[in-house]
This record gives sequence, C-alpha cells and structure tokens, in this order.
Amino acid sequence: MELSDKLKILAAAAKYDVACTSSGTNRKGVDGKIGNATNCGICHSFAADGRCISLLKILFTNDCVYDCKYCVNRMSNDVPRATFTPREIADLTINFYKRNYIEGLFLSSAVFKNPNYTMEQIYTTIKIVREEYHFNGYIHIKAIPGADTAIIYKIGLIVDRMSVNIELPSEESLKLLAPQKSKESILKPMNFITKTIGQSIDEKRHLKNAATFAPAGQSTQLIVGATPDTDMKIIRLSEGLYNSYKLKRVFYSAFVPVSTNPLLPAIIKPPLLREHRLYQADWLLRFYGFKASELLNEKTPNFSLAYDPKCDWAIRNIDNFPVDVNKADYFVLLRVPGIGVRSAKKIIQARMHTTLDFPTLKKLGIVLKRARFFITCKGKYLDTYKITQQSIAANLISDKSIIRDGDRGYLLGDGDSYKQNDLFLTDDMPDAEDMVKCLTGEL
Repeated sequence: MELSDKLKILAAAAKYDVACTSSGTNRKGVDGKIGNATNCGICHSFAADGRCISLLKILFTNDCVYDCKYCVNRMSNDVPRATFTPREIADLTINFYKRNYIEGLFLSSAVFKNPNYTMEQIYTTIKIVREEYHFNGYIHIKAIPGADTAIIYKIGLIVDRMSVNIELPSEESLKLLAPQKSKESILKPMNFITKTIGQSIDEKRHLKNAATFAPAGQSTQLIVGATPDTDMKIIRLSEGLYNSYKLKRVFYSAFVPVSTNPLLPAIIKPPLLREHRLYQADWLLRFYGFKASELLNEKTPNFSLAYDPKCDWAIRNIDNFPVDVNKADYFVLLRVPGIGVRSAKKIIQARMHTTLDFPTLKKLGIVLKRARFFITCKGKYLDTYKITQQSIAANLISDKSIIRDGDRGYLLGDGDSYKQNDLFLTDDMPDAEDMVKCLTGEL
C-alpha cells in the first residue's frame, strides 16, 4: 500500500480521539536539534464540530484485535486496514515539520497483536524521531491499557505527554460494550504514570540532571452518549480522576454513531451540545471551586442544554442570591453567572477605590445579560421586575428561540415564561456565545 493511502486511512481513523491540547511544557531549541516546545504551545486549528486537528494526529495502525462495539476500528467492522512502519511515521513527522505543516506529533494506535507489541512499535517510532532526527518538539503518546509498565516508562522518558483513554464512564459499560478491556487494565497504567511523574518532579528538585518523565502530564478521554450513564456519573468520575491521578485534562467526546448494534443508542447525530456542557462543567471543577456533588444530584442527574451549568446551578440554588458585588468575597463572586475568574479579580481590585455600579461592571467585562439576575449594586437590582426562577430561565433563553433541554422538554423563550413544545430540532450545536465561553472559561 502506498504511503499516501496509509496516511489517508490512519489520519481519518484518529479523528475520533479528541485529546489534543497545548503542550503544557517548555523546552528551548538546542543546537543540533530541530523544533522546540512551549507552554502556549501547539498552534491549533479546529474542525467544524469543534474537534482539534492541529498536530500530525495519526494512528500507528487501525488493525485491532479488540471488538469494542462503539469503535470504528473494531475487529468485526469492515473498513480498510493499514499499518505504518516506525520509519514511515518518523519520516512523515520530520518532513511535515520541515514544511511547517505541524509543530508536533500525536500518536495513538489500535491494539495490534497485543498491547505490549503495539507499545514496542510506538517506542521504536519515537526513538527514531528523537535520536536519529533529533526532533525536539512536542510529542503526545497514547498508552495502551494492558501494556507492561516497563515499556510505558521507556516511552514516558522521551515524550511530553501521555494519556490512557478510559472511554466508557462505568465498569458496567465496559463489560457491556468493551468486554476485552477491564477497569484494572486502564487504571493500572494511569496510576503508574501519575506516580512516576511525581517521582520525576521530586528527583528534579534534588538532581538537576535527573530524568524527566512526561513533563506535560497525562490526560484521558470519556465517550459521551454511548451508554445510559448520566452527566452526574461522568462529572463525578472526572472529579475523582483530577483528585486521584492529578490529570491535566479530561476530554469528552460525543459518541459518533459509526455502526449499528442493539447495545448502542439509536441516534442520528453525536450529542455535541451535551459534550459542550460537560466541558463547561469541567471548567467549574478546575477553576471555580465547584464540587461535582453541587452541580448535579440524583434529582437533577443531567445538565440543562438550554444554558450553561453555572446558570443551571444558580437557578436551582436561587436562595444563595442576590450577592452584593461591593461586599461579596472572591469565591462568592466566582459563583455568579456572567462573572469569570478574571472578572472577579477586576471587581475585587476596582472596589478598593470606588463603589461599583452597573455601568462600571459592564466596563469591567461582566456579562450583565446573565449576572443581572444574581447581583445587586448598592442594594438594588439592575431590573425592576420580580426575580423568580421561572423569569430568570425564560430571560436566559429568550434570545435562542427554541432549545431542546433533554428530559425537561423543549423550552420556548417568550419573555416571562417558558413552556413545553413538541417541535423536533435539527440543530444540536452550541451557539456562538457558548463557544466563546468554552474557549475562554468565562462562565
């Protein structure tokens, strides 16, 4: 098979893995080597559905011995198969870099023969790139669950970031859709990578020339919508991963219906808006001081699709509001919809010199469109009408016409009320404002 044909097949097969992000590591250029890595990192482009397509993102092979029901590369699926050689990937990486097409490599793989054999092939590839071509740029490798820690350790010493995909958010889902995988086979390498990164950091404090292991940390990916698991289960799992395994990121991937199976949901389109809400909730966990148990509970197990998780939480906890922006502390301000991390800091700084009013807040960048329902200045609301849960919900969606809201029905923005409607919607994408909030984290 021609190299161009392999590239076409294996680049397309890698598009379902969304765990691409900026490098998170600094490495200056070195004489005799090509490339570098910086924190602001890899220059990204995004596909129409929001997926990152920046690096040379390819699979080593799509010839898999596993038969995971949700995966396009599963053994039983009738698709063209291809496998690179280590030398082919190394040559592609360097040639693409020299043409200024890429700044780094993201390499994953289906399980070819067995996990150890697959990881040995990946190690050989990266060793050629680093040692023969002296490539000093960013490299992200996916570790294969079930591989020995010895080969994972060797790879971690020469790459920037490693990740192990959990994919399905519960052990029950794994047994149902990916019976050849197990919770233990996934968590074992994650735990090893976490401990080894910690040891590497400690050694660096005492020995300047100590080996560096995966300096950009590790991440994982969860598939959303392939199983009946609720947002509550997913976001609580993410919280546990951040706390226990010190992950840099948890990525969420909307289930793409690439095949039909009685065990899979009968959907036409990926649940992209649900994926988007989980990313927004992820921001709240990492930067806003929220706990997963605050965001969702047994009574409300899924996020609203009509507005972001912070607004959803605020409406359900309206008794916590309003807050006076001239008196509330930083962590209270962070919980106000429309006030982000940077905005809260600006408020704290500005009110040291003056008493804030609504025009001043607007100049500071506060999104009064959402914040006005939850804050007061000098003891007064911006609006004069009665603030209720119903009126807030209606106003927050009044500019969005009709929005599907999961089990809560269809919300129709009509000024002061909302009602259920029987319309079918074809657009399940986040709107422009939502996309900006997701990229900036200003919720």
